[in-house]
Amino acid sequence: MNYHFKIHKEKTGFWAECLEIPGCLTQGDSMNELQANMQEALSLILDEPEDSKIIFPLPNSKFKRIKSVKEISVEPNIAFAFLLRRSRLQKGLTQVQMKEKLHYKSLFSYQKLEMSKYANPTLKSLKRIKDALPDFPFQLLL
Repeated sequence: MNYHFKIHKEKTGFWAECLEIPGCLTQGDSMNELQANMQEALSLILDEPEDSKIIFPLPNSKFKRIKSVKEISVEPNIAFAFLLRRSRLQKGLTQVQMKEKLHYKSLFSYQKLEMSKYANPTLKSLKRIKDALPDFPFQLLL
């Protein structure tokens, strides 16, 4: 899953803004520092606390490849937790309701899937998610 940042050159360095997520900005003295900061800013904003109700937009795959726009990849565990939380919120479901839809015995078992630190679903969990959320965007994880 890749988001797009527009890079701006200043006299003393660079700054960048995510084109899909308003308010996701960062800066750096060098392009290498800016690259690292774009990755960090994207990770921090998408790795929302579990009680967050914010639904960030998905990446826009239609951006033209130009020199001033850089694609930044989301770490897989953050991408999965973000997509699962986003899908749940779009359906208007609580975590308890998702736990029940996925046939989990404990709420914490489900909650771990929405926490990037622990988001490492088994194949059985992925199958349950596919059955419960047929429109889950698995293709964005590849």
